[in-house]
Amino acid sequence: MTELQFESRFRGFILLLTFFIYTCYHMSRKPISVVKSRLHQNCSELIHPINDTHSLNDTTWCSWAPFDQNNYKELLGAVDNAFLVAYAIGMFISGIFGERLPLRYYLSAGMLLSGLFTALFGLGYFWNIHMLWYFVLIQIFNGLAQTTGWPSVVTCVGNWFGKGKRGLIMGVWNSHTSVGNILGSLIAGVWVNGQWGLSFVVPGIITAAMGVITFLFLIEYPEDVDCTPPQHHGGPEEKEDNPEDPGNGPYSSRESSLDTATRCSKEPSTQPAAISFLGALRIPGVIEFSLCLLFAKLVSYTFLYWLPLYIFNVAHFGAKEAGDLSTLFDVGGIIGGIVAGLISDYTNGRATICCIMLILAAPMMFLYNHFGQNGITSSIVMLIVCGALVNGPYALITTAVSADLGTHKSLKGNAKALSTVTAIIRRHRVHRCGSGASAGRAHLPHRLEQRLLHAHLC
Repeated sequence: MTELQFESRFRGFILLLTFFIYTCYHMSRKPISVVKSRLHQNCSELIHPINDTHSLNDTTWCSWAPFDQNNYKELLGAVDNAFLVAYAIGMFISGIFGERLPLRYYLSAGMLLSGLFTALFGLGYFWNIHMLWYFVLIQIFNGLAQTTGWPSVVTCVGNWFGKGKRGLIMGVWNSHTSVGNILGSLIAGVWVNGQWGLSFVVPGIITAAMGVITFLFLIEYPEDVDCTPPQHHGGPEEKEDNPEDPGNGPYSSRESSLDTATRCSKEPSTQPAAISFLGALRIPGVIEFSLCLLFAKLVSYTFLYWLPLYIFNVAHFGAKEAGDLSTLFDVGGIIGGIVAGLISDYTNGRATICCIMLILAAPMMFLYNHFGQNGITSSIVMLIVCGALVNGPYALITTAVSADLGTHKSLKGNAKALSTVTAIIRRHRVHRCGSGASAGRAHLPHRLEQRLLHAHLC
């Protein structure tokens, strides 16, 4: 086997492993949207079970307390917000810890905790828990645990893949978000009409099991297995940059930069320091793309948490059928992410692609609201189109754009910035999705670390 084939197999393995990792993260988030239709429903058409103590005029006897009250929408919204607010707050903390801890350990622990809290939510059914604070508290802890995910996998992929064809590769890879939503809906739908607690327990177990696999097989850096690291930037202009010239960027004065060490020394040098939060904000494009993603994810997560219940109430489908139909939005998201990545690679206009798709998405939301429920065909078509236009920019920003900004030439090779940049961008989604880590190789034995660094410098 040639060296090129050896490296290609490792890169393919990392791409596949990180795909499954984040698929599990999103799979564990989806069941709540499917189960909402069971937590509160109209029971007037159902037959009272034997020995039931509810009155015959009670139309909510089959609902799950405390969501059987008239303010059930506010209570369900409180459960959602508990997760999302914790996620947004935890993103700051997670990005900081993620850059300073071994990525493999950090991500594995996050998946185990996320699986645990997802399962605990479902165990509330079997333990007959009817206290709102229990479900809110579980969602808070789950939101914090889920922040370990996204920048971790983006950082790992960024470590293995260069800038060429990054939009297409990450457009395909980022379909894990939609695949996770689809799997979460389908798995939850199996038990939603019966023991709905299993709709959470099963995804929780799968997520925890994936955490164990991550701990055993994740490889953070190509250098860890003697593979050549990718080139994030190239060209004569960058090669002629003087790292000691303060005019070349805010980080150019760091003589411990790996680029400096590669050109000027064959002795082991220190790794680049983790970038500060304010330093990451100064990277051109970080704030702009963060705000762009804020509005895209505002729509995307409204669909994620409320679309099955909307279809259940408006189109009058059953709970399982509504959950299955809602997956079409994520099918469109897969198509939109791939198309956006492919076009952006050929045009090199990631911002333009995001702008056009979001402008088209706005009127499509109104059309779906007015005409989407006129028939099953129109509903299917419009859900797919809406998913493509909304999740296409989301996929592009959270993958290729994040990796581009995290390896911006102003950073002078400081790859540790990738986790912080990704965390900032993901955090600005108004209380939405994951976080993680670029940890360096501090977990390696000292002698192996010296050998790998020496081989890289020579």
